[in-house]
Amino acid sequence: MRTKNVSMMALLAAGAMTALGAGPAAATDALLPHPGPEGLVWVQEQIGDGGVVSAGAWGGLPTVLTVACQGDGIVHATMESQGNHVADLAVDCPADTIGIGTVSMDPGMVTGSFSIGIDTSDETIRWALTVTQPE
Repeated sequence: MRTKNVSMMALLAAGAMTALGAGPAAATDALLPHPGPEGLVWVQEQIGDGGVVSAGAWGGLPTVLTVACQGDGIVHATMESQGNHVADLAVDCPADTIGIGTVSMDPGMVTGSFSIGIDTSDETIRWALTVTQPE
């Protein structure tokens, strides 16, 4: 039986974002909803460049990275697992609406620890991300 410790993942994500220099969270509506029980990571909202480091991905399930953004520019997300580049995603960020991009990875591509780097075309762009493993 597989279990997930979502609160531990949230703490790891918060600490990693601070370490990677992500800006403070904005006080507006969430860009992405909480991913529920399939979620490994939920970064509710950040501004400017940043990222997250986490662990707990199971190689027997597919992994889905979703990035949402707003702010008249582009967010570029890169994901690595166990030292391997596994995903690259560019999302257009409209000024007045929310842009969303998703990339799905086959089972076995993401196992154990993983990292996601976020590069924004402008330091005022707000973004959010989720990493899920749908069963």
